[in-house]
Amino acid sequence: MKVILKADVKGVGKAGTILDVADGHARNFLLPHGLAEEATPGALAQHEGRVAAARRRDDKRLAEATALAELLQSKTIEIRAKGGEQGKLFGAVTGSHIADAIKSTFGVDVDRHKIDMGEAVKTAGDHRGTVRLVAGVSAAITVRVTTA
Repeated sequence: MKVILKADVKGVGKAGTILDVADGHARNFLLPHGLAEEATPGALAQHEGRVAAARRRDDKRLAEATALAELLQSKTIEIRAKGGEQGKLFGAVTGSHIADAIKSTFGVDVDRHKIDMGEAVKTAGDHRGTVRLVAGVSAAITVRVTTA
């Protein structure tokens, strides 16, 4: 029997895969548990529509991420932090601080966990890091820390 998997099934396949499985396996396990649906012509057409929509969404997300990466690379992100006279900070500039600065400067939400500065930013000056936006797209950023 030909089925379209709705969820990942260990030993069978991943969600969205069209497979030929044994009739008994499909009737007794996959279909009753909602893990698959029979691959009728209508179901196959719906599946193709879902795949095409997902591809369009991914293409749009990739284009937006690429544009944002170019914007982030072209600008310097400025952060004011408390520090001493020699440029040493009282604490460190974290990913949260950088994400907040990106939000206020560019109006774009960036997950703080996707910001990698290499090492802790504990001094004033320019620091280089990367922001992972989506799979395969990252931006090299420059963070300028000034003491207040």
